[in-house]
Amino acid sequence: MTYQQIVAEVKNICDGKKLVDYKNHLAVEVAITGEGEGVFYVEAKDGVLHAEPYNYNDRDVRFNISGDNFLKLVSGKLDPVWAFTTGKLKIDGSVEKALEFKKILDMIL
Repeated sequence: MTYQQIVAEVKNICDGKKLVDYKNHLAVEVAITGEGEGVFYVEAKDGVLHAEPYNYNDRDVRFNISGDNFLKLVSGKLDPVWAFTTGKLKIDGSVEKALEFKKILDMIL
């Protein structure tokens, strides 16, 4: 899968989703490793989820993960805690913010 295909699929799953009762701001930079390598971000802002194919320098947390595993993660087929525990997901930054991203995924799935 190419970088563009991964980003398009993440946008399809996440972009524009309303986050009921979520008033915080969260910026997750995703660094895809291996096939489809590249960086994009997923941001919760003003109660809406966005995904864009750019770096996010002022991010709250950065995920290092393969494209296939990130797509599984955002589609509910891979538990983020299990992925982290088994080394499929590496976190750079706040673990608390990474767990907050899991709560956001639970809202949209």
